[in-house]
Amino acid sequence: MAGRHGWMAGAGAGLLLALLAGPAAAERMVTDSSGRRVTVPDRVERVFPAGPPASVVVYMLAPEKLLGWTRAISPPERPFLPDRYADLPELGRLTGRGNTVNLETVVAAKPDVVVDVGSTAPTFVSLADRVQEQTRVPTLLIDGHLADSARTFRTLGALMGVAERGEELARYAERTLNDVRRRFDDVPEGKRLKVYMARGPRGLQTGIRGSINVEALDVAGVRNVAAENLGNGGLVNVSMEQVLAWQPDAIVTIDRGFYESVWTDPLWQGVKAVRDRRVYLSPGLPFTWIDSPPAANRLLGLRWLGAVLYPELFPEDLREETRRFYALFYHREPTAEQIDALLAGSRPPG
Repeated sequence: MAGRHGWMAGAGAGLLLALLAGPAAAERMVTDSSGRRVTVPDRVERVFPAGPPASVVVYMLAPEKLLGWTRAISPPERPFLPDRYADLPELGRLTGRGNTVNLETVVAAKPDVVVDVGSTAPTFVSLADRVQEQTRVPTLLIDGHLADSARTFRTLGALMGVAERGEELARYAERTLNDVRRRFDDVPEGKRLKVYMARGPRGLQTGIRGSINVEALDVAGVRNVAAENLGNGGLVNVSMEQVLAWQPDAIVTIDRGFYESVWTDPLWQGVKAVRDRRVYLSPGLPFTWIDSPPAANRLLGLRWLGAVLYPELFPEDLREETRRFYALFYHREPTAEQIDALLAGSRPPG
C-alpha cells in the first residue's frame, strides 16, 4: 500500500494527546495513533515528513515548520504554492514504495520530530520504531484515513503547537464529509454507478477494498468494480480482460497520459465508460484531488467526484469551492484561469 496514516489525540475533543510533563518542562509524552508513547519537545518547530501524505498535511497546517518536500515541487506545481514554500528542498521519503532517504539525512536536517501520516499497520509501526531508535528523533504515526481527516488535523495541530489552525481545518473537513455523504446517500442502491479507478499510463493499476488510494470512492459510496470482484488488499495490477468483464459506468484517473490515450486506444473501446464518454481526469496541481498522495487534498476531490458522477446532486459551480479550498489549505488563491485549467479533465475532450 502506497499510502500512510496515523495518530494521536489529546485531552477533550477525543484527542489522544497526553501532556504528562509539568508546565516548565521541555518535553512532553504523547501517544500516537498506533498506541506508541513518544517523548517530544514542548515546542515543535521543525518537522521532517516521512512520506508524501505527511508533507501535504504538515504544509496545510503550518508550512513554516515543514523542513522540505519528499520530492521537489515541479514547475507546473509551483504557481499553486507561495514561492518560499515551493522552494523548500527535496528530502526524499522514508515510507511507501521506493523510499529514497537514508537516516543520516534525517539526522542532518535536525528535526524536532519525524511525522508519518497514513497507515498504522504493523509494518509502519516497525519502521517508525527503527527510525526513532537509529536517529534518536521522536517519530510519530498519524492516522491518515480520509474519513478521519478532522481528527488528523486536530491531533497534528496539537502536536505542532497550532491547535487553532488545526481546529479550523478540522471543521472544514467535517462539513465536507457530512455534506457529500448526505448527498451520495440520496442515490438509490440500484442507481449507484460502477466506477473503475485507473492508475498508471496503461490504466491497469487500481485499488481494491482496504486500499487508502481509493478511499475517495469508498466515501462517495459508488461501486468500486475492482473491489467488488477482487476483495481486500491494496494496489493491484489487473488485465484488460478483467476491465472488459466489469464494464464500469465511469472511469476516474489521475494519469493524464492514460486519459489522453483512452479515447483512441482500441483495447479500451469496448468498455462502457469509454463508449459513453465518461472518463474523468482528476485535477492534479499541486496535488492530485483523489489520490497521490492520499492526504487531505482528497476533501476537495470528493466534491469533484460528486460533480462528475452525479451532477444533478452537485449542481453548484466547483470553481468557488476550489478557490476557497486552495486559499485555506494551500495558502495561495488560484486565478480564474488556473481553476479552469484544473477542471479541464472533468469533461471529455472535444
